[in-house]
Formats: sequence, C-alpha cells, structure tokens
Amino acid sequence: MAHVEFRTSPAKYRHWRLSTDGPVATLAMDVDEQGGLVPGYELKLNSYDLGVDIELYDAVQRLRFEHPEVKAVVMTSGKEKIFCAGANIRMLAASAHSWKVNFCKFTNETRNGIEDATENSGQTYLAALNGTASGGGYELALACDRILLVDDRSSVVSLPELPLLGVLPGTGGLTRVVDKRLVRRDLADYFSTKSEGIGGSKAVGWKLVDEVVPRVRWQEVVSERARDSASSATRLGGGPAIELTELAKDRADDSITYAHVSASLDRDRAVAEITVTGPSAGAPASMDEACAQGAAFWPLAVARELDDLILDLRTNETEIGTWVFKTAGDAARVLAYDELLLAHYDRDWLARETVLYWKRTLKRLDVTSRSLIALIEPGSCFAGSLLELALAADRSYMLFGVFEDVDPDAVPAAITVGPANLGPLPMANGLTRLATRFLGDAVALAAAEKSAPSPLEAEEAEKLGLVTFAPDDIDWDEEVRIALEERASFSPDALTGLEANYRFAGPETIETKIFGRLTAWQNWIFYRPNASGPDGALRAYGTGKRADFDRKRV
Repeated sequence: MAHVEFRTSPAKYRHWRLSTDGPVATLAMDVDEQGGLVPGYELKLNSYDLGVDIELYDAVQRLRFEHPEVKAVVMTSGKEKIFCAGANIRMLAASAHSWKVNFCKFTNETRNGIEDATENSGQTYLAALNGTASGGGYELALACDRILLVDDRSSVVSLPELPLLGVLPGTGGLTRVVDKRLVRRDLADYFSTKSEGIGGSKAVGWKLVDEVVPRVRWQEVVSERARDSASSATRLGGGPAIELTELAKDRADDSITYAHVSASLDRDRAVAEITVTGPSAGAPASMDEACAQGAAFWPLAVARELDDLILDLRTNETEIGTWVFKTAGDAARVLAYDELLLAHYDRDWLARETVLYWKRTLKRLDVTSRSLIALIEPGSCFAGSLLELALAADRSYMLFGVFEDVDPDAVPAAITVGPANLGPLPMANGLTRLATRFLGDAVALAAAEKSAPSPLEAEEAEKLGLVTFAPDDIDWDEEVRIALEERASFSPDALTGLEANYRFAGPETIETKIFGRLTAWQNWIFYRPNASGPDGALRAYGTGKRADFDRKRV
C-alpha cells in the first residue's frame, strides 16, 4: 500500500462539502467515484474508503475549532435517493487484513468523535437521510443524535453485512442499534438478517430512525429540526475561531518530526521511540492570550501532532509493534497549562475543546494495537496531562536515581499526579486511567490521588504503584533491552488480544463493546474463509455466485 497521509483541509476535499449558515452547518457526502485512495475500485453509490473517512474526520475537527458558532450539524448526501452505501465492497475484498482492521478502527473513532461533539461540545449532529442508508452508511447515521429518513416508498435503512457479505457491521452498528437506539433485540436480529432493509413507519416504530418525512416537505422539516437543535444546544462562549493550520511535519525513512513531538523508527528492533516535548514557555495568563496563539497553543498543538503521529504509525508502520514513550521538559509548565484549561473548562469553548481533544487522542492511543512502554528518566516531564501517556502504557520503567556516568548532578526523574489525572481525561470505560489501574483497590487509588501535586521520585512512585519497575542506572539499559526484545519475540496477534483485555478493565460501555468485543469479532470474521477466502462472501459479492460456506460453527 502507498503511504497514507492524514493531513488534509476543505480545499483538498474530494468527497465532502462543508457549509455553514449561522449556528447550523451542513456536511454533504458527495463521493467522487474515481477518487479512491488506491486504484482498483470505484466508489459508487456514496460508498466510502479510508480517504473518504479522513476527510470526514478533518471536517468534524474543523467544526469544533474553526466554527465555534455552530450548534447543529446536518449530515446528508449530495446525491439523489442515496445517502450512503457503506464501505466499498471491492475495496474490502482486495484489502489486506491489517488494512481492514485499521480502516474499521479509524472509522469507529471518528463516529465516537461525532457523539462526543454532541454530548460535550454543544454541536448536535442530525442525520438527514435523503435516500437509502445501508451498512456503514446507516452506521454513520447511528452516530448522530437524531435520524430523519425521507418517506418516498423506496428509501430504507439496513445492515446487510451478514446476509450479503458474511461479515458484521464493523463500525459499531450492532452495538448502537441495541445499546443506543434501544431497539428490541429480537427486532434487531430480524433487521440485521434482512438485506432489503426497513423504511417508513416501521423504521420509526422499531426505533431505527426518529422520524420519516415526505419528500415534498423534506427540506422544510430538516431545516426546522436543525434550527430546533441549534436553539437548544449549549455551546460555550469564548474567543474567536481557531484556524487549524497545516501541521509542520518532516517524515524521513527513520523518523517523523513535528514541533513538539518526534518519533525515531528502528525497524530492525520493531520499535518507535516517541518523545513529547513540554512547553518552552509558561502558560498564558488567560484564555484570551491562549486564543491569540491559535493552533500554536501548546496543548492543542501537541494533541494535533500526537494524533497525527498515532494515525501515521498505525497505518503506515504495521511491523513496528512497540512504541516507547518519553517526555522532555519542565513539569511545572505542563501543570500550569493543565490548570489554565481546567479552570476555564466550563466557561470557555477553546479550553473545553482542547481538553476534549486530549481525551480523544489518549483514547486513540488506548485502542491502538501496539505495545506501549514508558521510560521515565531525568529531564522527563510526565506530569498531569503528560503523565497520562505513562498511565496508558502497558508497562513503565522509572530510573532510580540518575545516570552516574552521564550526569551525576542531574535532578532525579519525577512524576506528578495533577488534576488532569483525576477526571477530565477518562478512558472508554468511563474511568480515569488511575481508577482503571487501581480497579477494586480504593485505598491505593486514594493514596495515588492524594499525592497530587507533589513530584514523586522513583522509590515513592513505585511504592504507590504508579510505575511498574524502578531499576537503577546499573540495571537500566539491560532491563529495558530485555523488555523490548521480549516484546518483539511474541506473537503480535496474541499481544493485541492481551493488551486490549488488560487496558479496559472495569465497566462495559458502548465504546468498550465497539472496540473490544465487536471489533474482535469483526476482525476474526474478516479473516475467515467464509468472508475473505477465494469462495467467501466478500469475493462472491456482485458476481452472481453464492458464497461457499464452511458450515461448522466454531
């Protein structure tokens, strides 16, 4: 596969049209049939591939930062009588398994981001289905707060993956139908086995959509519902819009470099060493000053860079299985930026959006199928929001003391628990990473939280359970080397399962179901011959031949 770039802008869109009218924005899907990300398929009937989804993700982000005046977003189609036919089948049939997995994961994350905007940002999404929405098209509608379907006796909603393709709705369809739309499970079972779909009053009665609207009143009703949503949405005030300027990024064969984030790629060891640099100056005195910095505002800039790096590595470097996180800088400055954002979280839109962006980026890290290891050394700034990187890691190593042969007079490494670790950056399970770490141990959790905001050196951090190991400088290199080599020797498939299980301890939520249970099922089904084999349903689709299924249940 060719290298995939996630940076884009509305001027480069081929598949979406974004327009605004006061508090209402419209995202119209008008897919260019010849605009596939890779050759070999046509994107007919508003079907989509990763390239279409990259533009959608960019649009959702820009609405949050570049259009703070928008309170309602109407998602609709630019084509007549078709909303979206879902993921392109030819693309799926021809793609490698890893490509399918990353495609489904990224699409899920974007749809979760749409729901997050509705829940936390005062930007309510409405799906205006001006034609049939099938498969991933209906799943896109399910991410919206309200679904309107045109009533023209032909337009329906459907999840036809099982009967037609031998797979499942892999971007949250099954979960959202029963857990979000609250469709009765026997009706959901029937719906998901009927490729022809359901429309009209039955779709409303079964809770598959909220409203069906005659075509003659379509534009009028959609406009009314959008205005109603905008009038009831609560969007915080604050400064002017922030333009998300193109990220400055230098990508070489063995490195990826941004202003505050860098990655060194060692393909021989299958390791990416990622360094996040703390702020070079103190926090602004106010959110007005932060707003004046625009996209260069340190927490926003780092979130954007880390977000792009995760996507780049996850998609383009599939054989680099271990990511090592380091930080460098002044911990006190990191905590000062956290304090500024959290003090204004409930009254300034930019403060809230920046915190929410951090939350989504850390969640993207959580669901990434890579081994995550944090190395905490002298000069690190794992504090507050940046401490979340270490708490997200599968393992963390913190140097006891200093490197005597390098700088015996250095200040020993320290970590600092701050307010950012105590609630505003929850995982998909709804818990903080600290609460997940100390699940079922209220005493240990309370002790860790009580340590804030004092810097903790290695002995105390290990005692509180905030790091995994604290070797001294004699053992440091050897212990880290063994950990990385051991990780590279294991089965990547088994590691992915292991990590996903351990990262999401605690309560089950819609998000954990989608990324854990459903994604695992979908990935397994995609891999099976009944779906992807030479006689499987994906390859048979459109040929007139029936799939040849292995009938054994496993």
